[in-house]
Amino acid sequence: MDLATLERVSNVELRHVAAMAAIAEEGSFGRAAARLGYTQSTVSQQIAALERAVDGPVFERPGGPRPVRLTPLGSVVLEHGRALLAKAQALADAVDRFKAGDGRIDIGTFQSVSNVILPFVVSRLRDEHPGCDIRLSEAEPEQPQIGDLDLLFYDGRIEGDVEHRKLLDDPYLLVARADTFPEGPVPLERLDGVPMVAWPLTCDQPLMEQAIARGGARPRVVFRTAVNDTLLSMVRAGLGSAVLPWLAVRGAEIASDDRLRIHELRPALPAREVYLHWRAGRIHSPLAARAVQIAVQVAADLVPPTSGAGAR
Repeated sequence: MDLATLERVSNVELRHVAAMAAIAEEGSFGRAAARLGYTQSTVSQQIAALERAVDGPVFERPGGPRPVRLTPLGSVVLEHGRALLAKAQALADAVDRFKAGDGRIDIGTFQSVSNVILPFVVSRLRDEHPGCDIRLSEAEPEQPQIGDLDLLFYDGRIEGDVEHRKLLDDPYLLVARADTFPEGPVPLERLDGVPMVAWPLTCDQPLMEQAIARGGARPRVVFRTAVNDTLLSMVRAGLGSAVLPWLAVRGAEIASDDRLRIHELRPALPAREVYLHWRAGRIHSPLAARAVQIAVQVAADLVPPTSGAGAR
């Protein structure tokens, strides 16, 4: 295609193509105008503009009661024009779905949130917007990046051009075999030299272990893994005890396991903080905005143990 033709064709507008399709289907300018809600002169003007853009007639006009017919050029233009109309309609539908909330959302998460908070978020989003596309990724890197994610859950605030909402304080609890410690809270110094299984030294784990050391205890870490179920299996097997955040304990339903006991520590360790992040200045889609609302509601309904509640 030469440049002159390309420049002319670029003047074709969707309303021109829509008018052409209506005329071809109705067989007359008058009926097409009535269908589109235009005057007949407006439809004629649109077809005239289209013919200038493609440099040739698109309809044969026999006059009288006989219907208008497409010219060979008109057939080519309408074939491609209908494809443009279909794409435009698909775009309009996608925009409407996006505004209604039925779009796509990408969420970064980690184990505890995945087990306790995120199921409620996903369930409610899908109930409210059955056509939504929810994509989750779970990772616990030392330096998390929001990247292309719409939302990112993380145990702590992340650096960079992001905004955040604190969801909750997540206190640490001691999980041990039922015969390891007496019922009730365990003094922090009792952990000195005790075999422990623990998470790798990422996220909030180093801060928690430093807090234990400041409390005068240096447990003997005999095994590290990022998988909560594996840690708890090792506790059940007697390899060692574990200090875990309340969300991890709740998600594993440890309270119903008679082989294990949950103890508070005295003095309590500083709770880890769970945040929801998003890129600064980003306008949330309705779906992402609703996800934030649900996450905040779910977190507010959670009641971590304080002053002796929730541990046994």
